Amino acid sequence: MTTVDTTAVSHRLTAQQRKAIAAGAVGNTVEWVDWAVYATFAPVFAGQFFAGGNETTALLSTLAVFAVGFVMRPIGGAVLGAYADRKGRKKGLTLTISLMAGASIVIALCPTYSSIGVLAPIVLLLARLVQGFSAGGEFGSSSAFLIESAAPGRRAFAGSWQQVSVGLGSLLAALMGTILNSTLSDADLHGWGWRLAFGLAGLLGLVGLWLRVSVHETEAFTKIAAKPRRNPVVAMLRDHPKAALRVAGVTIAGTLIYYVWVTYMPAYAHLATGIPLKTALLANTLAMVVFIALLPFGGLLSDRLGRKATMTAFAAGFVVFAWPAFHFLGNSFWSVFVIELIGLVLIVGYSANCAVIMAEQFPPEVRTTGIGLPYALAVALFGGTAPYVTTWLNANHLGHLVWIYVAAAALVGVAVYLTMPETKGKEL
Repeated sequence: MTTVDTTAVSHRLTAQQRKAIAAGAVGNTVEWVDWAVYATFAPVFAGQFFAGGNETTALLSTLAVFAVGFVMRPIGGAVLGAYADRKGRKKGLTLTISLMAGASIVIALCPTYSSIGVLAPIVLLLARLVQGFSAGGEFGSSSAFLIESAAPGRRAFAGSWQQVSVGLGSLLAALMGTILNSTLSDADLHGWGWRLAFGLAGLLGLVGLWLRVSVHETEAFTKIAAKPRRNPVVAMLRDHPKAALRVAGVTIAGTLIYYVWVTYMPAYAHLATGIPLKTALLANTLAMVVFIALLPFGGLLSDRLGRKATMTAFAAGFVVFAWPAFHFLGNSFWSVFVIELIGLVLIVGYSANCAVIMAEQFPPEVRTTGIGLPYALAVALFGGTAPYVTTWLNANHLGHLVWIYVAAAALVGVAVYLTMPETKGKEL
């Protein structure tokens, strides 16, 4: 591994670099608004796309379509990652946001089951498959673009904005749901309000597309653009298998613990302590706001101390914190908020680092594919299954063992982070 003296590299972002990072972050926020608005409004539009008579069946069918979107993410990571490695980060990002926004507009305009019958759920399924495909390509493309656009001494700071934008996208989708639920009647919300949400998400995508078209291609890609290259997927698997496995290993603890803390903890607190679900969700949301605000500072800390130190602090912290977090959880707002907040502060060590660590594992000719495919597979296998595993444990009266599940993932993280090479200062 070639490294440079980190005391000699630039820590100052130029105006062009700041513009590129802003465009990448804003575009990624819009991309995740489009992705998250489906889950936010699924209970509202479920009856519009499936045969009437049973609301629960319609909702389950709608959520099944949501889950199928995750199946497409590794495929998108491979196909769109290879496209970005061949054609450039800018073209990859414009394609992903076009697909995501276009699919949102299709859902907004799609006739209901009562109008076109079985074609309605088919159109919904195809649109969601396109969105999953787009989301799979977005992480690798946006991570590579942000890291390659940064000053050498500010790569983790730039990469942290990838996760800032994901969190902001989810919060904006939730805010959209809150506003429409509060201002529209039930009839209007079910009749056309949900269409307005998808339409707005699609239009925001056009803003993100404009921003991405306006930026320059990264210098790292421009240098290798004219060189003859093999298929990036084949080259990544053949020439960089250890790096690909390392990306998956880095992801396991982070994605599993993130999903448990953000998705499962409010419901667990409600079931285990009797706290009202809306109170637990409020505590979760406020802790998420603090988490998002801290991410850039986590990136700055990584740029100063290194990737291994900050990632190991995250994992080791959860080895220690997992048991008291679940054991001392109470039925008050402050109890849930403090436990959520401590956990999310620890997760900053992972989320602020994940994009930069993955980007620093690969040369530019396979970087987007190398980030996107192993990451999407690890998220599907470990993050996507975390809500199911925790729900199964709770349903079988084993909820008190969830802390072991979290601690075991954290131990895997400690082993991976301590044995991986330090990449701070590595030449891209």
